[in-house]
Amino acid sequence: MPRLLAFLLIAALASGCETADDALTTSATPVAVTSRAASAIAGDMASRLAEQIGAAATTTIKMDKDDSDYASALEAALKGWGYSIITDGKVSKDQRPTELAWSIDTIDGQVLARLTTPSIALGRAYLPTATGATPASPLSIMQRN
Repeated sequence: MPRLLAFLLIAALASGCETADDALTTSATPVAVTSRAASAIAGDMASRLAEQIGAAATTTIKMDKDDSDYASALEAALKGWGYSIITDGKVSKDQRPTELAWSIDTIDGQVLARLTTPSIALGRAYLPTATGATPASPLSIMQRN
């Protein structure tokens, strides 16, 4: 009995452990969404990000190069908001770009989209439609210190 109790206590304590990781990562396995849905989601997420990170004239965004429909649509949407985008990793000495990581996943017929910078993370669920996608949840905003 004491061994079982000790095991349960250790398991309970270990379940609360979390590894801190400040690295931003992009989705390793791109999710297949239609180009219309990708464009609609990227447009909405880019506008929400623009509300949070400030003026496009003074902000350069660095993202990993990706050939998926969503990555292309996100890059185009951010450029549409006036942001300079770096995808080749070449940053000049005087530039201090904001690193942007994104992820997109599907679950229960919905698409979950997330944009992450070192200071903020945005997330929202979308319902794909024939003409694109519509928000299926409120926007989730997490600010980091």
